[in-house]
Amino acid sequence: MSIPPTLGRLILVDDDPGVRNALRFTFETDGYDVVAFGSGEELLNDPPRGERTCIIIDQRLPGLSGLDTLARLRAIGVAPPAILITSHPSAFVRRRAREADIDIVEKPLLGNLLPLKVVEVLRR
Repeated sequence: MSIPPTLGRLILVDDDPGVRNALRFTFETDGYDVVAFGSGEELLNDPPRGERTCIIIDQRLPGLSGLDTLARLRAIGVAPPAILITSHPSAFVRRRAREADIDIVEKPLLGNLLPLKVVEVLRR
């Protein structure tokens, strides 16, 4: 029996272990290869490589924010599509995300909005 290929790789960055574990479970059940980190610095120490990768990152992290982490990744030439998850994003955060072509999904993460956004982002 062969193992089916994954739908793609998801990089999850959230400092809340409950959120990380829930998202990992959901996306692995859907068929994604999932790698999770608790901070932006952890992600920068092991930047993603390869195709069909999407980063799901919380804006409010200890240390570097989600947008600052993504900016640093892009500065070193690592620019997979990304989705920023956050509660009540300010106009400043919305503008920075829009200018960087980063989608925002607002918390609470209810229903299937985030999984649908991942499919959309990976198809681009």
